[in-house]
Amino acid sequence: MEENLFAKLGLSEDVLKAIDLMGFEEPSQIQTQAIPVILEGNDVIGQAQTGTGKTLAYSAPVISLMEHGPHQVQALILVPTRELAIQVNDELVRINRFTHFTSIPVYGGQPIDRQIRALQKGVDIVVATPGRILDHIRRGTVDFSHVRFFVLDESDEMLNMGFIDDIQAVLDTLPAERQSLLFSATMPMQIRKLAQQHMKPDVKNIVIAKSTLTATLTEQFYFEVKHRDRFETLCRILDVDEPESAIIFCRTKRGVDELVENMQSRGYIVEGMHGDMGQNQRQNTLKKFRDGNLDFLVATDVAARGIDIENISHVINYELPEDAESYVHRIGRTGRANRTGIAYSLVTPREYIILKQIERVTHGHIKRKEIPTVEDIYEVKYKNVLTKVKEELEKNDFEKFKPLASELDDEYNLVDVAAALLKISFENELNFDYASSEKAREVRQSAGETRLFLNAGRMDKVTPRDILRFLCDNSGFTRNEIGHIDIFDKFSFANVSSSAADAIIASCAGLTLCGRPANVQVAQKRQQRY
Repeated sequence: MEENLFAKLGLSEDVLKAIDLMGFEEPSQIQTQAIPVILEGNDVIGQAQTGTGKTLAYSAPVISLMEHGPHQVQALILVPTRELAIQVNDELVRINRFTHFTSIPVYGGQPIDRQIRALQKGVDIVVATPGRILDHIRRGTVDFSHVRFFVLDESDEMLNMGFIDDIQAVLDTLPAERQSLLFSATMPMQIRKLAQQHMKPDVKNIVIAKSTLTATLTEQFYFEVKHRDRFETLCRILDVDEPESAIIFCRTKRGVDELVENMQSRGYIVEGMHGDMGQNQRQNTLKKFRDGNLDFLVATDVAARGIDIENISHVINYELPEDAESYVHRIGRTGRANRTGIAYSLVTPREYIILKQIERVTHGHIKRKEIPTVEDIYEVKYKNVLTKVKEELEKNDFEKFKPLASELDDEYNLVDVAAALLKISFENELNFDYASSEKAREVRQSAGETRLFLNAGRMDKVTPRDILRFLCDNSGFTRNEIGHIDIFDKFSFANVSSSAADAIIASCAGLTLCGRPANVQVAQKRQQRY
């Protein structure tokens, strides 16, 4: 296992554990330079392009420096939009996994009463848009007297949106003794003046050189997917496009392992590469891929660094990267030697904001593409079967099989025989049972779905395949009754047909799942958010 490079930056053990669980292998430039300086207690002005990992650059050290005690606001993070407030708060939740500091996004368009109740309960970090947090300040519903850290994120966007006066008003309410962190893609004069007025004279300036991010020879598309349909969408893309050689990118090491396992179970010739694998293992995998013994390589950004292989027709972002630079490096793996390559990205509604950031930084347009239908896949496979049959007929090298054909001719119509053989060949072309999947989806939708809770998760080394087998083998139901499966650290969820839910629960009582007594029950309302 390679050393975690984040460990060299001085972050707390709990934060490092969270970063490792998030699957990040190597800090970005802004993270490498800003984190140690923030940990030393300095005010910082960080200038780096949007989508270069600035959120982690300030949130990881701030959380490392925060102190446990009564829940009172220790850190205020101002952002320009509600979408960014939600995105930053989501990242804080992941980083706070082991530190247990609480955070809340505060923005307009959401009932203020709900925010007031959350603030009154006590919170450690507030992520807010300027206008809405000013409302709370004027109402006296938020107390900033204990704020130790102030972060102004996307400062130039704040200026463009006319928030400069609101920011001044918020800053006037904060304690003078605080650490201030300002992050921006550009540094307009008004932002510089703001920094001079409200930051310490010895403020540290960190500037990450702006790089030119383009990928002119690569056609770029994205598919809008639901999280539960991500894997089937990938299968549909592969079965329609039939790339000869493709790299599929995941954000985390765990994501690589899970995707490889799922793809292999469907018959794809694929292996994975990530930082936890030994150098020899990675080199062997890369050699297989280069020699054409693998159709697909699933990798993290760090593991794929230095890969120089010609004739990669497709790069697929199974998960979008955290920053635009990584995106460009990924898709640059195709479209080499003056050949046009194709880059696909699978994007959930929550990831759409990241896609827009990538477009802004790269000055490119990523076109929306419709997910292939089952009919699209069948048409491609039909053509493949017919092409193979015609090629064999033209070779005229099937004399030894004519006696068998004559024997079948005595009992059956040869058109029926040909159709049966074509059906067998066609089914061998498919890696995913789309007909069964479509039928199962229709059955579950008509009967309704019930979400089941299972008390085993990643820490028990449980996989989607384990859960599927556990539920089907013990209940007697087929996989058609089982829908989407979500696995978390300590527990999992499985959607099942409502008509089968009670029987599945009863049949699994008293059994073990991955070595522990299984608890299978209908998910409670408070668990439905997972």
